[in-house]
Amino acid sequence: MRIGMVCPYSLGVWGGVQAQVLGLARALRGAGVATQVLAPCDGLPPEPWVTPLGNSMPYAQNGSMAPVAPDPPAQLRLLGAIWDERFDLLHLHEPLAPGPTLTSVTVKPVPLIGTFHASGEVAVYRWLRPLLRTLTARIDTKVAVSAEAAGMARRHLGGQYEVLFNGIEVDRFALAEPADAPGPTVFFLARHEPRKGLELLLEASRSLPAEVTIWIGGEGPETERLKAEHGDNERLIWLGAIDDAEKAARIKAADVFCVPSLGGESFGVVLLEGMAAGTPVVASDLEAYRLTSGDGQHAELFSTGDSDSLAKALLRGLERNASIENKVRSGFERANEFSMDRLAELYINRYQRLLV
Repeated sequence: MRIGMVCPYSLGVWGGVQAQVLGLARALRGAGVATQVLAPCDGLPPEPWVTPLGNSMPYAQNGSMAPVAPDPPAQLRLLGAIWDERFDLLHLHEPLAPGPTLTSVTVKPVPLIGTFHASGEVAVYRWLRPLLRTLTARIDTKVAVSAEAAGMARRHLGGQYEVLFNGIEVDRFALAEPADAPGPTVFFLARHEPRKGLELLLEASRSLPAEVTIWIGGEGPETERLKAEHGDNERLIWLGAIDDAEKAARIKAADVFCVPSLGGESFGVVLLEGMAAGTPVVASDLEAYRLTSGDGQHAELFSTGDSDSLAKALLRGLERNASIENKVRSGFERANEFSMDRLAELYINRYQRLLV
């Protein structure tokens, strides 16, 4: 069985879908399934089994800027790779995103399984609903990463969707060597755009004790503005873009891993990464995060968008009292329920059913 896994987003840019694609491909290959990833890559491909399709360009989607490759050369490289590799099946992540996945649905050279990640509202789903419903019907097996993502897809695109969780490579976080921390430390890592809540964290940080350091990973359209506005806040350490190894090391070292998103999240895999590392997680009480955290059993939740509520939640996490310790222990068990190896087994089952 040869699987071509197609990602519409550049693997040279950090993102949740990209992390899922690479992690699942590693787990599938570890289980003996020949898997090749086809995706845009700004720079060198991150793994030898990734076929690069060219550079990306930014595209506004779901409150974010997605690095996609809708240009004709990328589609020709995709079709050439599909022809050369003779895949038995294509597994498409975000099948209707402009670029390689949409091309794969349109051409449909082999059976297709599609994983839908987005939740909230995607404007193009409303504008092009009749066309997209026709294209969605071409996908043989449709999967969504959460009930919220499945509900949005059913509403706009039609069809039936099986919910399979996003996975996490547990050992990458549980066994990570912690980075050096200067003292009590809160870690944030996400693209610097409004829906990820960095500005809220920066506001809340002013209510924390002076000795608390805030590590800020990632970058984005708000980076320079926020740096300028909070230049007097000496507790902030701007890390810029970091790789997966540094990400795991800093989550492991932090006293609190903060996820203050304001909306547009379909699943809380980033919470699971903190849980796997044994680090207290403080997160907004979005529906997706409530689901992942067992309604606050495994993470400390605060009122979404409320900086005072966030500051109090951070203080509770930093104190590491008995309640927080219980959440850390149960959080590690929760993370193991979502292991990437388990997710790979579930997908292998779907591949086999589709190819019978």
